[in-house]
Amino acid sequence: MEQVGDPQNLLRAYRRVRSNKGKPGVDGMTGHELADWLRENNAALTASLRDGTYQPQPVRGVQVPKPGGGQRQLGIPVVVDRLVQQMILQVLEPILDSTFSNSSYGFRPNRSAHMALEQARKYVTQEGREFVVDLDLEKFFDRVNHDILMSRIARRIRDKRLLGIIRRFLQAGLMQDGVRVAREEGTPPGGPLSPLLANLLPDDLDQLLESRGHRFCRYADDGNIYVRSLAAGQRVMESVTGFFGRDTPAPGEPRKERRRSGRGTQVSRPSAAFEWQTRDLSQERKPREGEDQADRSSGSGCESGAGHRRTQPVSGWMDHPLLPLCGLSV
Repeated sequence: MEQVGDPQNLLRAYRRVRSNKGKPGVDGMTGHELADWLRENNAALTASLRDGTYQPQPVRGVQVPKPGGGQRQLGIPVVVDRLVQQMILQVLEPILDSTFSNSSYGFRPNRSAHMALEQARKYVTQEGREFVVDLDLEKFFDRVNHDILMSRIARRIRDKRLLGIIRRFLQAGLMQDGVRVAREEGTPPGGPLSPLLANLLPDDLDQLLESRGHRFCRYADDGNIYVRSLAAGQRVMESVTGFFGRDTPAPGEPRKERRRSGRGTQVSRPSAAFEWQTRDLSQERKPREGEDQADRSSGSGCESGAGHRRTQPVSGWMDHPLLPLCGLSV
């Protein structure tokens, strides 16, 4: 906590929060008003961080429409809580991020969706992995189990003061339409700390896949595992499904319900956490009418100009609203 409360760390966090120009939380305070607040309350804020007694305020609930339909729940913290979260992030991110898989690209420093797309292209074009097990963790941010998440953090962080403050951030209520709702699970996007914390849980799956030598790309709650045959894809699908198997229904426990869809076998579970799909990309590599070989082998994953067409993008995490509209050049 001494590192979190360090004056230089606070100054860096303040500059970041101001530059982000975020919306006010439930108290209505803006980033422009934060400087005046700190002049009067800096000593008390620092003391509450160092003794572990800091108390976050409820987040302001905001629902935004998803491109594919439905609503995404956001939680906008008050500006002081965003400052504290940024201070914690600046200390924790170098510690936690260094332990994450190289195949994880979402919400991480010096990584991007374009890097994930390029790695996916290499798996398909250079290694011949033309079948994909596609997974999507539905409502992931809304379903994060606080106890499990805190246990993952405690593996790496021993400071009980910091652990207590993080738990209070997780459990801070959500104000929606004037009503305060208690939060027993989930880390709604909106605060600086949420993406880092949300990357902790799927890292267990990343480590399992790496230990088995699988080739995969994950972007936050969406990912693809690349294999060379349909049979291999089905084996991997069953294996990873078993990783999340529990005696009682829980996020990440797919229902065994199968149907034919498109060119591959889809395992779908509409009301649960994962949607799986195995697709044969080799069937999508045939040039369309009017498409020449140069268009397909240029090495770019995105549209490059009028008259150039790309193959159909792999469905799943590459359709994630946070990613650019790119397709694989295969």
